[in-house]
Amino acid sequence: MGYLIPDWPVPPWVRAAVTTRTGGVSAGPYAAFNLAGHVGDDPAAVAENRARLAADLGLAVEPRWLEQVHGTRVVRLDAPQGPSLAADAAWTERPGVALAVLVADCLPVFFADRAGRRVAVAHAGWRGLGGGVLRATVAALEVEPGALVAWLGPAIGPRRFEVGEEVRDHFLDHALGVEHRAAMAAAFAHGARRGHYFADLFALARAELAALGVGAVRGGGLCTWEDGARFYSHRRDGVTGRMAAVIWLENPL
Repeated sequence: MGYLIPDWPVPPWVRAAVTTRTGGVSAGPYAAFNLAGHVGDDPAAVAENRARLAADLGLAVEPRWLEQVHGTRVVRLDAPQGPSLAADAAWTERPGVALAVLVADCLPVFFADRAGRRVAVAHAGWRGLGGGVLRATVAALEVEPGALVAWLGPAIGPRRFEVGEEVRDHFLDHALGVEHRAAMAAAFAHGARRGHYFADLFALARAELAALGVGAVRGGGLCTWEDGARFYSHRRDGVTGRMAAVIWLENPL
């Protein structure tokens, strides 16, 4: 199986991984390690892939899945099993509770405090980023922002993500100050079409986190659109699978 493991300065009992499309049993446009049950894949294949995910990561049960709506709701999850909740971010301080978001161009963002007591994961496409999902996640953790570390997973890259002028204006209108606005403006380059821009989700997330006071940010830069061998991309392929970004706490030694 192919997994991306974050390289970030957190205690060893903070565990996290992002899947790729390598491995699994899904076929066709979902080949091969699709973890999403809402994209038209064979439910039996998704169930097998999710079971393999739990086994590969050494989890007693599957991660807690969310009903993602490109919003800003953050939920606290304290039990390893339970119903799916409509939210785009989750956090926990309970060891053994694995949190997951599904992505295929949107940006997954992991959070952990340096003491290794709380972890979170957020699903941040442009709607989530522009709406404030990272702001909501940092607030929900109730940890001094300077004590947090964030890691940016793979997402559609700045050479492939063209958006309309209204998207750029939305970000600039919701800036947290002059410096934040300037940093967000720099994350947009003129697109191939009049009134369009290429958006850099990684730069937008970094600007947002810096404005919130989260200075330790790692990862970013892996483009889902350009690396079809490793990543699903909804914008590139339309019908396709989803990767999972999973984070959890093990019991400290």
